[in-house]
Amino acid sequence: MPTFKVHLQPSDREFSVAADQTVLEAALAAGITLPHACRDGACGTCKGRVIDGRIEQGPHAESALGSEEAARGYALFCCAQARSDLVLEVRVPSALEGIVARRMPARIERIERPAPDVAILSLKLAAGEQLLFRAGQYVDFLLAGGERRSYSIASSPGATGPLEFHIRHLPGGLFTDTLFGCASPAIVERSIVRIEGPLGNFHLREDDDAPIVLLAGGTGFAPLKAIAETIFAKGLDKGLDTDGRVPGRRARSVVLYWGARKRADLYLDALPRRWAAEHANFRYVPVLSAAGPQDAADAASCRTGLVHHAVMEDLPDLSAHRVYACGVPAMVEAARRDFTVQCGLRAENFHADAFVSRADLAAARS
Repeated sequence: MPTFKVHLQPSDREFSVAADQTVLEAALAAGITLPHACRDGACGTCKGRVIDGRIEQGPHAESALGSEEAARGYALFCCAQARSDLVLEVRVPSALEGIVARRMPARIERIERPAPDVAILSLKLAAGEQLLFRAGQYVDFLLAGGERRSYSIASSPGATGPLEFHIRHLPGGLFTDTLFGCASPAIVERSIVRIEGPLGNFHLREDDDAPIVLLAGGTGFAPLKAIAETIFAKGLDKGLDTDGRVPGRRARSVVLYWGARKRADLYLDALPRRWAAEHANFRYVPVLSAAGPQDAADAASCRTGLVHHAVMEDLPDLSAHRVYACGVPAMVEAARRDFTVQCGLRAENFHADAFVSRADLAAARS
């Protein structure tokens, strides 16, 4: 099997890739974390430019890499294989240096059900194991037959105790049906699972004092919970340096907009309300898109409509902000478009992790 050299610009990093590997797989194996998210050609996060050399581009979604972009030399490294030595233009996130994905077993220590269709899974790693990750990243659960399911880590990197995941039941889902007792063998407490991670380029940027908007849809609250708790633990909302010890910069204001169809879907609503009571620079805005009569009692404490519209009503000028968004692709892309076009948000300050569905992935491979 031939092996090729890959040189990255502008970081001047190098690694080797076998002809049957994708560029992203080889980079991750070499401990180089290139930007990535879905790893299936559906989201476009791993896009970069081929300056020199030949690649074979695998199946992908047209929305992730159009024919015009491909003609200009752009490629999706998650589904591109080398056919010669390569020189690639792609930025290596400095905050993810040293973060290496690993496979490891874990035991399910606890399963909680804060809502009928949401499970909070607590995983305990084997003795002596530790997962080094950044707030916002995810892991893959490795299933039988080579299938994977990706879930964001809801616990903060510095937290002691199990890793936490928020998982919504998708009827017919290979993993969630077993977790919710709809298929056999059922996943129960003390079950052993295998995970691989951390993965993804979605993470908290700690190197400035820009005000922060956290935009969540449904269980997209999970990685934003990790981000918020990291901000509080390090005192970034109080103007402390990233070591959490001495005053260093302007206190960062943080506002969380959490969108859901109905009140019951805000499955941990009491938690951000407590954050708002405990942290002077944190604000929480719950938003319901399909509020019914049963939600009338919450009308005073919940907005209605689309969650990203609530952000635009409150913050028509986002030019100085950073936005972290997580939820279904339609919500994330609508927010990206409207915030940058109508509210002046700089494109590079919109950080997103969209939940790519199985249908999206199937379309990407077709």
